[in-house]
Amino acid sequence: MPAISKDMTFHEVMSKNPEVVKVLGSFNLGCVGCMGAQHETLEQGALAHGLDVEELLTALNAIFD
Repeated sequence: MPAISKDMTFHEVMSKNPEVVKVLGSFNLGCVGCMGAQHETLEQGALAHGLDVEELLTALNAIFD
């Protein structure tokens, strides 16, 4: 089972591993300082920024492989 799922909030994901911030940055997501990161899910954020959530999940889960 993947470590990261689309229904997790950005805050939850960032607390799992510091490398997550680098991956989010590679997708032009500046989540560290965003207040929405506390409540916004990865899926919501991806949709809001015009990103493919599955591509984002693949990149994030690669950290934990």
